Amino acid sequence: MSKLQKAVEDFCGFLLTEKGASGNTITAYRNDLGQLADFMETRSITDGWKGLDSSSLQDFIVDLKTHGYTESSIARKVAAIRSFFGFLASEGALTNNPAEALASPHINRAVPTTLTPVEVDELLEQPARRSTPEAKRDRAMLELIYATGMRVTELVSLNVTNLNLDPRFPYVKCMGKGAKERSITIHDQALEALNAYLEDGRPMLLRDPSELALFLNRRGERLTRQGFWFILKGYARSANLSEEITPHTLRHSFAAHMVRGGMTLKGVQEMLGYTNTSRIQAYVRAGLTDEVRQAYIQAHPRA
Repeated sequence: MSKLQKAVEDFCGFLLTEKGASGNTITAYRNDLGQLADFMETRSITDGWKGLDSSSLQDFIVDLKTHGYTESSIARKVAAIRSFFGFLASEGALTNNPAEALASPHINRAVPTTLTPVEVDELLEQPARRSTPEAKRDRAMLELIYATGMRVTELVSLNVTNLNLDPRFPYVKCMGKGAKERSITIHDQALEALNAYLEDGRPMLLRDPSELALFLNRRGERLTRQGFWFILKGYARSANLSEEITPHTLRHSFAAHMVRGGMTLKGVQEMLGYTNTSRIQAYVRAGLTDEVRQAYIQAHPRA
């Protein structure tokens, strides 16, 4: 392991222990910075970060462009480099930060792809047409991710203990970015799909009684992000949806439909995990459910 690679691992350890970064975030940083380390080794720069200057970093960016990386990919790598060298500077390992003036490419962000409520209904109807354990699981997953707007990583990370299926105020607890937990109310159709899966689907997939994962694959193990992606693609084809559907499409659709339905932007941001959720969590703990619950029911197309 080179000195630069060792510094990268120290930084990843810092992200995990001090910042509470997710495994996916750390993997992305490690890959991006590892790519920088490999590039510098081809330039015979082996003295770790001490051998790097702003010109070397700019050469790396030029090399990325030469190899056809998109502006969004380069922007992510620039952000990783800035964070890495900012960490080294804060640790007193640098007197001059070579990444301080590193420019990030300008990105024209496209409007997120969303489905119409009718398209969502058609998508969610696909697994409901079958009665297999996998279909019950798939229906519960699709209903839940659209009911809550949660990220796919949050969805597949759920355990059975994260559910409160009390029909008076059903909700799910999920762990978001930065290890921040939030509680999200769910509507009756999602509740019904979850109950059907827990009663007639999950027991058929379960192999180990001690397994806590909510959504299981055919081997009785926790379903992966890639597994959900594959499942979603199949149902999108069955529903004859023309757009390139991703798990984030459902998250964007949830947000767009809730805003159009009259929920405040602040309320949607809280449900998506972008801002502090102490208010809704307080309602859950105290049973003061009317404000958030009623706003949710009035705004969500399937509630």
